[in-house]
Amino acid sequence: MEQQLQAGLAALGLPTEGVPSLLRYGHLLMETNKVMNLTAITDPADIAALHFLDSAALLTLEDFRDKTVVDVGTGAGFPGLPLKILEPTIHLTLLDSLGKRVQFLERVCQELGLADVACIHGRAEEFAAAHRESFDLAVSRAVAALPVLCELCLPLVRPGGKFLAMKSVDSDQELESARHAIEILGGAVSGVRDYAIPGTEVRHRLILVKKVKKTPEKYPRMFAKIKKNPL
Repeated sequence: MEQQLQAGLAALGLPTEGVPSLLRYGHLLMETNKVMNLTAITDPADIAALHFLDSAALLTLEDFRDKTVVDVGTGAGFPGLPLKILEPTIHLTLLDSLGKRVQFLERVCQELGLADVACIHGRAEEFAAAHRESFDLAVSRAVAALPVLCELCLPLVRPGGKFLAMKSVDSDQELESARHAIEILGGAVSGVRDYAIPGTEVRHRLILVKKVKKTPEKYPRMFAKIKKNPL
């Protein structure tokens, strides 16, 4: 895994100082995954590529330096924690609805000595009530439809900031279906960037949505309503 991470980060043009922390993170992930379902990806090479390098690629597509970043539905910490390890100036909030996952994230941060990371147990639509439009960037790799993700994430982004959605390269129709929601929520698509994960034939997509105006106060709705009647 170490050589794979070194080569992959170099291919992305990123510094490799964070490799020891990524290796420790990977070890903690694999060990904890034996007793708690954190990831279906268990092979060390796949963890390096499909979790760490996939997350790291975002640093080549957007400027994260000194930004306040919220990772919505972070799960086992992706993409937020690799971003923080590789770009320590990020002011990071990891948000997940499952308490056991949040406890795992807290342990990783403690063992890696990561400062300025808030691990929050909560739902995005409830978190938005107290943290509305307070982040420069929202990121998400959560497996939810883009109209749903936009309603959960865009209210957290300040005007002028961005929501970055990690999707598959086959997401054209999903993006089209989300354009109405994006407009209602105060956003505008500012870019669609396909990228390759170094050392693999896997290609993924980052959809960038700029916050161009304030989100109406009635959004986000409760999740049951969002799911039943997407914008």
